[in-house]
Order: sequence, then C-alpha cells, then structure tokens
Amino acid sequence: MSEPKVLFEIHDPGIGLLTLNDPARRNPISDSSMVEAIVSTLQSAALNPDLRALVITGAGTSFSSGGDVRAMRAKQGMFAGEPHQVARAYTDSVQRIPVIMEQLTIPVIAAVNGPAFGAGCDISLMCDLRIASRSAVFGEVFVNLGIVSGDGGGWYLTRLLGYQRAAEISLRGRPIGADEALKLGLVLEVVDEDALLDHAITIARDIAQKPPAAVRMTKQLLKMATRTDLKDYLAACAAMQAVAHESADHMAALEGMIKEKRS
Repeated sequence: MSEPKVLFEIHDPGIGLLTLNDPARRNPISDSSMVEAIVSTLQSAALNPDLRALVITGAGTSFSSGGDVRAMRAKQGMFAGEPHQVARAYTDSVQRIPVIMEQLTIPVIAAVNGPAFGAGCDISLMCDLRIASRSAVFGEVFVNLGIVSGDGGGWYLTRLLGYQRAAEISLRGRPIGADEALKLGLVLEVVDEDALLDHAITIARDIAQKPPAAVRMTKQLLKMATRTDLKDYLAACAAMQAVAHESADHMAALEGMIKEKRS
C-alpha cells in the first residue's frame, strides 16, 4: 500500500499539522492524488470547529518542488490535451488550493523546511505567516520553463512585496534564499532546520490560546483590508466588534485584566 500524499495530525490545543508527503520526489503538487489530498485535508480543517491554527510543511528535505517536470514534458495528467483542456485541468485541480486556502478563517503558518519552487512556493505565499529554515529557497521560477504561475502566485507575491519587487523576481525567475526572503519581508523568521517545526508550532500555539472567535474575525478583517474600500471595511469592523463585545471570551478577558490591575 502506498503512503498517503498528505499526513495530518492535531497537536493540543487545536493545532493542525499538514505535511506534504512525497519526499522521494520532493513533494510535487501537480499529481491529482496530491492535489486531492491537499484539498480534502484543507476542507476538513475548514469544517473543524475545534481547530484554531494550521501549520503546513513538507516531508524530507524539501517543502515542495511544485509541478512535476517529467509529466509536463510527457504531456500527462493535468498537462495533457488541447489548450482549453489544460486550462480546465488547472481550474479543476491545482487552483482549488488557493480557493480553499482563502476560505480558511484560522491562521495558517508555512514551515518552509527546504526548497519551495513553483506551485510549492505559491502554497507558502497563500499562508498567513512563513517561517523558513536556513536551507529554504523560494522559487517563483515559472518563466524559466516558459510557463506562468497557474495557481495565483503572482496575485500573492504582488500583495506581499509590491509590484516592482514581485516583477523582478518573477520576470527573472530568480530563486530567493532564506536570508534574502527575510530581508524582503517574504518570511517572518529564519531558524535552524532542527528547530523549524517546533518554532512554527510554538507560534501556532500562541495564536491558538487566544479567544478563537476574535482570532478568526481578525484574520477575516486583515484579508478584507486588501480588497475593500474604507467605508465598507469600517462597516465590517463595526459589525464584528458588536459580536465580539457580546462574547464570553471578551468578558472573561476583561475580568482577568481588571483582577490583574488590582493585584
């Protein structure tokens, strides 16, 4: 029996760990089995009310090599057929990943343990936070293969780095090492390989210990800020704040703060 393409486990308190699990091939994402495993795991995470944060990493020494270049050359799988068929294959397969990632209301942390190229780089960009090992390399390198990012990488990279830097990286097909990624603000921190996963889970645990409804609403508002005008954004802030003020978590936090000031 073959190994599952994705491993998923839950760490207390409510931290999901999703591991891309095809290390012998550096965790490629274009295979239908891998895409289906990622999408179904993310869908389950989205529906789990007890989950408070999610960490994504790769098995072995790579985060993900992205698309399978041998399958591209052989015109197999999602790369097979006429142009309209390939376009539909992207829509029905790998593009489902950014769609479900955008629907997740819990924070998602990428623990980038090695090279993240092509679609692998793009998945890391879809996460809210990125922690990199010193061996991590980010490659928005589609032009080197004469193709474009088919899963929305440019959309994320432009928002993270601004147009000019995203253009320079994408048009040159230039890999970015961990130290440069930190300097550019592409990653939050760079840590040693053996400390990466523990550190990512520690950050997830800090988030998971906060009032969960407030965390989910805060993420939703941060996401809205990139696509909503100020008037509509302020209306959403007011509506969510009204809900938050009525929560038991809010009242408990107020009581705790008042007691702390009295002591």
